[in-house]
Amino acid sequence: MSKRVYISADYSENSGDRDVVETLNQWGRDNLHKVDFVDMSKVVSGSVSNNPNCRPCDLKKEFNKQINASSAVIIVIGDKTGSRTAGSNCSRMDKNWSECSCTPYKQNTNGTTTCKAYITSTPGEDDDLGEINSFSYIRHEFEQAKKRKKTIIVVYNSLRKENSWLPTYMSNYESEAQPFWKKNANGEKVGNYEYIKQVLGYE
Repeated sequence: MSKRVYISADYSENSGDRDVVETLNQWGRDNLHKVDFVDMSKVVSGSVSNNPNCRPCDLKKEFNKQINASSAVIIVIGDKTGSRTAGSNCSRMDKNWSECSCTPYKQNTNGTTTCKAYITSTPGEDDDLGEINSFSYIRHEFEQAKKRKKTIIVVYNSLRKENSWLPTYMSNYESEAQPFWKKNANGEKVGNYEYIKQVLGYE
């Protein structure tokens, strides 16, 4: 039976971890593998981001929805992950609505506009992680997965364990995090599907 797995990664054009995501999605498309992967780039290119007034909080709310619908979350850690701040510029938690502004998604050239979260509330213990926060997108996804007790799989975009790349808020996963890549019998770099399959419970 196919499992739905959410992918969280750094999608920066020149220094991100898209190669890992592309390999995961390739596994999801072929007939040899059993996983339906949903990566963050699909979420941000979907209907919610088509709204010209889409804000970081709207994306985080959609991330929550997609994570809730998934059985596991794969978080890809690259050498720049710890320094990524996209999604973290919200100040609404600490300021009044009239004092806050942000830039709608992919509209940096148009400048900031007034915050749309006129009313805020504190999420309950059984609620989703609040979308009004100062977390980066990657940290928000991690915290939501943890709150919803999803299986969290942390992989390095590397052939070896790179513990120094792990953000401090994921320090408890240092012993569990594994390199995504390995060398096959021909010395070629390939994704370690056997490890991913095992953690997902297929073996």
